[in-house]
Amino acid sequence: MILRLNRGYEKFENILTEYIRFFNTKGEDFVIGQRNQIKLFDLDDKKINIKSFKVPHFINKIAYKYFRKSKAKRSFEFANKLLELGVGTPKPIAFAEFSSIIGLEKSFYVSEQLECDLTYRELVEIPDFPDRENILRQFTKFSFDLHEKGIEFLDHSPGNTLIKKNADGNYSFYLVDLNRMEFHKEMPFEMRMKNLCRLTPLKEMVAVMSNEYAKYYPESEQKIFETLWKYTADFQEQFYRKKRLKKKLKFWKK
Repeated sequence: MILRLNRGYEKFENILTEYIRFFNTKGEDFVIGQRNQIKLFDLDDKKINIKSFKVPHFINKIAYKYFRKSKAKRSFEFANKLLELGVGTPKPIAFAEFSSIIGLEKSFYVSEQLECDLTYRELVEIPDFPDRENILRQFTKFSFDLHEKGIEFLDHSPGNTLIKKNADGNYSFYLVDLNRMEFHKEMPFEMRMKNLCRLTPLKEMVAVMSNEYAKYYPESEQKIFETLWKYTADFQEQFYRKKRLKKKLKFWKK
């Protein structure tokens, strides 16, 4: 096992090693998905979460060991880079990798557990969510700031931004699921709009976001809306086309 710890967490190496080695039988279930699992653990006086990534298929086992960084390592490095750039994300603690002669077997990403009030998803699914438009506008400014810093968050989707309400009534935003990111010197207009197209299928939300984005970007609100809505509609069509195809494949398998 390779275990890399952030500075200040060296004294927890033994307990983190134990948590990771016995991940299947220890910890509190938090997210148990088909691909990845997240469990909660106690570390000193803090709650941490450990994300276990699915064992990659044969080709990726080789790729992740010899040619590409694992998802856990990328999550760890990207989290540190985001914090350096002043972008919110749960504090990264460590990552671990288990390898065989063939390649990477298992990998784990460890970070502090962040309790949030909501995610972007609630804004999509609950039309009368309290302070909805204000949160949406602040989220749009947060996304604009990401783009200004050259951060292309490739998994910029409804569940991957945690939102906390502050004492002053404003909101703070924290990115999670970090293993797919690109960093650029600058982001052109089309790239910015594509980066926002997975967030909501609702035209009225796209309209609000376009109105807010136009306050900071030198392009007309109409152009922003038309471009963002086009990419949003294209993404939704592609998403549901894949869904229909999966249903057909499942039918033929039966």
